[in-house]
Amino acid sequence: MADARDGVKVPVSIVYKKGFKKDGSQPLFLYAYGGYGIGMPPSFSTIRLSLLDRGFAFAIAHVRGGDEMGYQWYLDGKLDKRTNTFNDFVDVAQHLINKKYVAKGNISIKGGSAGGKLMGVVINQAPELWRSVTLAVPFVDVLNTMLDETLPLTPPEWGQWGNPLASKEVFEYMQSYSPYDNIQAKEYPPMLVTGGLNDPRVTYWEPAKWTAKMRATKTDNNLLLMRMNMGAGHYSNTGRYGRLKDYAEEYAFALAAHGVDK
Repeated sequence: MADARDGVKVPVSIVYKKGFKKDGSQPLFLYAYGGYGIGMPPSFSTIRLSLLDRGFAFAIAHVRGGDEMGYQWYLDGKLDKRTNTFNDFVDVAQHLINKKYVAKGNISIKGGSAGGKLMGVVINQAPELWRSVTLAVPFVDVLNTMLDETLPLTPPEWGQWGNPLASKEVFEYMQSYSPYDNIQAKEYPPMLVTGGLNDPRVTYWEPAKWTAKMRATKTDNNLLLMRMNMGAGHYSNTGRYGRLKDYAEEYAFALAAHGVDK
């Protein structure tokens, strides 16, 4: 259990290979979602073994917005409490640093969709913590999307994030964290941004706009890749091995950021 900045205890699941040194010397991959009351229960993954075999610890931050700690856990991460989700993630990372699971700047992170929005916020909030970031089909242009009621999924989403057309307070709150609107001229970690041309949930221009503005604004020379799948929707490549190929690319990107080439 990690201590959040407001005193709440946030659950963390972590797995690593036998012999892992808890002295801050080994890398860590941190994942979270944090939305729609969808919990992220820990489960076995053959894909994840490729990271564990290379010395990584793998952790899931069960941030507010999911339902891991009950329905109130979900309510405490939506609407005017949305920033709890983002703060929880950063606080979990800091907890893992303090407990010597990893060192600052040696954490690779990933989130998709609403979790991709989470990635966008924490990149802006604490870029110095991350070695690499994968933003999978990321909902990063939050404010502009929620202002466009002609998009078929915008009105139903107002119940999750708020309606900035109807409230100045909601507009300003959303503007304070909307990842695209908070890109700054500063150094950012390496990023892999993915999207799908046929995605009806996170439209392709969100990751494209994020990538373009980030490239034009950031002050570092770190790698920033965008993978736009011209035949996919909200998830992965089609075909039997499509998802495995996507994971292979994402893990290869993270491993390269850590200097792991075998």
